[in-house]
Amino acid sequence: MSAEENKRAAKDGYDAFARGDADAAMANISDSIEWVVGGDSSVTGTYHGKAEVGKFWGQLAGKGFQGNASEFIADGNKVAVLTANSVAGQKASGVDILTYEGEGQLVRFESFGGEEVLDRVFPK
Repeated sequence: MSAEENKRAAKDGYDAFARGDADAAMANISDSIEWVVGGDSSVTGTYHGKAEVGKFWGQLAGKGFQGNASEFIADGNKVAVLTANSVAGQKASGVDILTYEGEGQLVRFESFGGEEVLDRVFPK
């Protein structure tokens, strides 16, 4: 798929997640997704597959996670998303790097920024 198609898929996924529609948010996610969470918290690590990602999302939701994607920048199979998020009332800015395979499925998600908030909200 083109960079613009990947960008559209990313926007659709973020919009669905913001609405609380997990099924729609997972629509373009590969069954073999790798979802990487940085930091040194109880949620730090790499989640493999939709089931593990869904459980992680549940942990975020349990702490009142709210995400706001402000800009989507696409180049080839990568989309960078500038974000302003909050979890448990604590705010952080960051960038998410999404990698898509040729058929338009998200195969890797990695966020940068906000690790210190996750470390506080989800201590080891």
